[in-house]
Amino acid sequence: MGLYKRPDTKIKNYLLYIFFIMIGYLAVFPWFSEAGEPAEIFTLQQTIEDAIKANIGLKSSQEEIKAAVSTKKYQRTNFFPTLSATYQYKHNYEERSNKYFGITTPRNEYTLVTSFNQPLFTGFSLLNQYKIAIAGLNAAKINEKLIRQAVVFEAKKVYFSLLKAQKLMGISSEAVTQLEAHERVAKNFYEVGMTPLNDLLKAQVELANVRQDLIIAQNNLEIIKSNFNLLLRRHINATIELQDILDYTSFKKGIDYCLETAMQNRLEKKAADLETEISEKELKLSKKDYYPSISLQGNYYNRGTEADLNGDNGISDPDSWDVLAVATWNFWEWGKTGYGVKEKMSRLAQKQYHKTEISDNIRLEVKQAYLKTNEAEKNIITVKKAVEQAKENFRISEERYKEQMATSTDVLDAQTLLSRTMTNYYSALYDFKISKAYLYWAMGQAEKIETGIQ
Repeated sequence: MGLYKRPDTKIKNYLLYIFFIMIGYLAVFPWFSEAGEPAEIFTLQQTIEDAIKANIGLKSSQEEIKAAVSTKKYQRTNFFPTLSATYQYKHNYEERSNKYFGITTPRNEYTLVTSFNQPLFTGFSLLNQYKIAIAGLNAAKINEKLIRQAVVFEAKKVYFSLLKAQKLMGISSEAVTQLEAHERVAKNFYEVGMTPLNDLLKAQVELANVRQDLIIAQNNLEIIKSNFNLLLRRHINATIELQDILDYTSFKKGIDYCLETAMQNRLEKKAADLETEISEKELKLSKKDYYPSISLQGNYYNRGTEADLNGDNGISDPDSWDVLAVATWNFWEWGKTGYGVKEKMSRLAQKQYHKTEISDNIRLEVKQAYLKTNEAEKNIITVKKAVEQAKENFRISEERYKEQMATSTDVLDAQTLLSRTMTNYYSALYDFKISKAYLYWAMGQAEKIETGIQ
């Protein structure tokens, strides 16, 4: 009891003060307690979905669809009669009259004309304009799907490119670690006189080289991270963690299957068909002036000398109406219509040539993607066996060097071989996934995700 001493009151108050400050900070800044929570890990499917939601081009194409819907409705209204009204006030120079009929021309005259106009025949122009609007709407919908497919492929590409860049940077970082350890061993051997100076110099030069490679790999990784963030419209420096995908599924379909599938599914062909259809309708539309235009018109008149249109002196017929059938035809315009038709014929021929060109390009894209996919898959099989061999070779070379049974050059060569083999393996693995994603896009199946690449 004699050794026990009560805490000083000032110390107690100080400790309480610190305690309440900490409680206050935790209340105001609750994120302190959440700092250790794991960051969100992106999967390939999530990356695709977020890219679709964020893409501005896709949003713009959706607005284009809305505009095309309005255009279609606008053209449809041309089939219906139009109603109009004209209210007119006329002030004459003088009032006129005669002794038999009284006032014939009043000084003030008000007229209200209510009219309708119903087109009966317009050289098929209204029908063709409406069909062009329908084709334009279908083209806008196809364009939206094309942009969506491009976004899906770009999301796959940047996802696998980022995984590849991470692996290559890891390989470079591991190479630096290995050569730093080797450089320390070489330095110790040199200092005790067990190896010549050039062994140490070789290790230091190679260490400097791999450090440079690491800087390049880090920069490449940062660039691809920025591309990933921009695709998803995140902050350009936002942290990224991806779910790695090390397994893969072989592509077992033949080139003929790929070509046939592409020709059936590629939306570019359907878009070209619609462009050709629009040109055909525009050609028909250009021939409208070869025919007369016929319309039915009707007018209802109210007249008066006052604004209330109740007739009065000088207005012989305050209420009247008429119906007219009107035909107009510009039968001579110095070849204007003929020149317009020839222009549209040339435009149509251009679209037909473009269709053929698109089909050729699709076949070429499919074959290129197919060959790249096969090439990358063969490289995976070839290099995969060599990875363990290269690791074992480096381990043996390093142990032999420590036992002075191998030279520094042997270790450096083994490390270079290991780095190159690992780089080739992961490059082949992720290049295969990118090539396969491109092949599916070329076949018109961009949104397909298989087990093994998802």
